Amino acid sequence: MPRLTFVAWSDYLCPWCFNASVRLHRVEREFAPDVRIEWRSYLLRPNPARAQDADRFRAYTRSWRHPAGEPDAGSFREWEGDASPPSHSVPAHRVAKAAAAISDAAFRQVHDRLLQAYFSENRDISDDETLRALWRELGLPGAGFDQREDPAILEQILDEHAAGLEAGATGIPAVQLVGNDAIIVGAQPIELYRRWITRTLERGG
Repeated sequence: MPRLTFVAWSDYLCPWCFNASVRLHRVEREFAPDVRIEWRSYLLRPNPARAQDADRFRAYTRSWRHPAGEPDAGSFREWEGDASPPSHSVPAHRVAKAAAAISDAAFRQVHDRLLQAYFSENRDISDDETLRALWRELGLPGAGFDQREDPAILEQILDEHAAGLEAGATGIPAVQLVGNDAIIVGAQPIELYRRWITRTLERGG
């Protein structure tokens, strides 16, 4: 059993969450087996929106240069090509939860792949065929993908989002140590996460 468990609220359409994911995965490996990161859903765009203007969306993705320029960042590429922008957050979270029902390892694969597909490859991760293709690329069992439509999965996503708000996640990424009410919002430098973990372990967890 890990000595420390951190809850991380995140959305697959959030560029800063990509950076936090890279950093938190790294410290989880560094401090294994004492640390575990549990990812929870937070919906920046909970409802489908009408199609965004392509030029306006491409202009928005130029803002990804900021997170891309930070140390220990994800890999970003400004939007190119003809793929439509994602319509909302829920489909990607549904697929991630379907993977989690298979195993922790499957969730980790899908979690990382969704972020890479959107921010590095300019793929619409709200499109069902795109999500199915990503699932196949990872070699996951086809029947598992169909579980994304289980009403219980949507209920879990909404419950996690509500719990994040109640915990004080005024933005994302947001990280909380289980057993501590404090919550840290924003993609923090990796050294902050390391100090947080080291000091907590030194105090006996």
